[in-house]
Amino acid sequence: MKLIQSRDNVFFKQLKKLAESGRERRKTGLTLLDGVHLVQAFEAARGLVETLVVAESALETDEISRLTAGRDTVVLADSLMREIGLVDTPSGLLAVVAQPKSRAAVDLENDAVLLDGVQDPGNVGTLLRTAAAAGVRQVLLSSACAAAWSPKVLRAGQGAHFVLDIVEDADLVATVRDYRGTVAVTCLDGAVSLYETRWQTPLAWIFGAEGQGVSPELIAAADLRIKIPMPGAVESLNVGAAAAICLFEALRRRLD
Repeated sequence: MKLIQSRDNVFFKQLKKLAESGRERRKTGLTLLDGVHLVQAFEAARGLVETLVVAESALETDEISRLTAGRDTVVLADSLMREIGLVDTPSGLLAVVAQPKSRAAVDLENDAVLLDGVQDPGNVGTLLRTAAAAGVRQVLLSSACAAAWSPKVLRAGQGAHFVLDIVEDADLVATVRDYRGTVAVTCLDGAVSLYETRWQTPLAWIFGAEGQGVSPELIAAADLRIKIPMPGAVESLNVGAAAAICLFEALRRRLD
């Protein structure tokens, strides 16, 4: 094992850049996973990670010692692990991995989730996790969304990335135009209650940005406009919560 104690170390500087810079992640095609759960989820789906990085004080913890046994591992002084700053309380384990490339083509005959300008990393990760849990295999993100493979989105996704087909910088309008199923969008104007709407499968859902929602062009192109009844004293839901309600209502109908 190699111990790094200096912030002038070249490898440590690369870790810092990967943690902080989307441009660096795009240039290198690499990203960082934080914590045992993400590393194990990646390896279960994609094979061994390229590089394991462990905080010095975490070497002897049971989970991490089992994971690193017999493998080349870079050890960081605790102060350097904290300086990388992915989370307020570091897990003690990082992995450097190659970002899977986006698919070149969208499957227009299977269920999909389309994200229009969702910029909050936590929301994007939650949406990916929800899609995977509901059995949807492909998620398309417009160019205005948070980067799917950023450390914050990966952390919120909790491993969902590795079982999904993720397409970034997707042309959502073209996808909706060519889709060979039903396209549903959540909005308020001219919308029908989720629980009264009927649809044919396959089904593609469009969920929009925090605040402004789905673009008018996509709303106009959709087959169904759907709203979630909210008899309580609030006017809207977080996009992650709204997506969970819609996706699991669709799943419930399939299971009936």
